[in-house]
Amino acid sequence: MTRRIAILPARGGSKRIPNKNIRDFCGKPMIAYALDAARKSGLFECIHVSTDSRNIAEKVVELGFDIDFMRPADLADDHTPIVPVLKYVVEQYRERGHFFDEVVLIMPCAPLIDSSDLIGASALMEQFESRKQVLAVSPYPVPVEWAFDRSDNGILSPLQPGKFSIRSQDLGDKYFDVGMFCFFPENKILMAEGAGDDEAFVGYEVPKSRSVDIDNEDDWLFAEVIYRGLHLDY
Repeated sequence: MTRRIAILPARGGSKRIPNKNIRDFCGKPMIAYALDAARKSGLFECIHVSTDSRNIAEKVVELGFDIDFMRPADLADDHTPIVPVLKYVVEQYRERGHFFDEVVLIMPCAPLIDSSDLIGASALMEQFESRKQVLAVSPYPVPVEWAFDRSDNGILSPLQPGKFSIRSQDLGDKYFDVGMFCFFPENKILMAEGAGDDEAFVGYEVPKSRSVDIDNEDDWLFAEVIYRGLHLDY
C-alpha cells in the first residue's frame, strides 16, 4: 500500500491577498476546500498544513485537522521556494518515525479542487511507478505563440515573431500549472537541492472550467463566480 502525505503550505504573510488562506470563500475558509478534498480522497496517511501563523493553525484545528508542528520563520519569507518547505516537513516526520512513499503538495488556495482529481492523479502516479512527478495542468486558452510583451507606453512586441498569423489549430495545445497540486516520490523531495527542477513531470489535466490560479483579487472574484456556477442548486 502506498503511503502518502499531503502537505498544504499556508504561511501567514500573503501580500497580494491578505489572509487569503483562511479568508471566507463562498461560506467557508479558503483552505477548507483543499483539506476536504484531501480527506475525501482517502489517499493520505497524513494531511499536514505547513504554517508559521497561529491564526491559520487555529482555523485548521477548528476544521478538524491536527497541526503536529509549526513552520520555522526562515522558511516562511517571501523568497523561500516550495521544495525546501516540503523537505522540512518530510524530515520532521521521519524524525518522528513516519515514512512515506509519495509527497503530495496541495495548494491551500484551490477551492475548485475535487477529490476525484487527486484520485486520478494518484492512478497516473501508479502508472508511472512513481518515477515521475504528476502536476495538475490545463491547456492555455490561446496559443502561447501568440503572446506579446507590453511596454509601459502600451507598445506590443511578439515573443515569437511571425507566429501570430498562424492558425491556432496548427499550433497545438500548450499547458500551464494550474496551482492546484503536485505528486512527488518522497526521495525526489529528500534529494532535491534548492528550489528543485522542472524535469520528469507528467501532466494530469484539470478541466478549463476549474482551472483558476488565484493570485490577485480579480482571480478571487472569478473563482467565486465559477464556484457558484458549478454548485447551483436548480
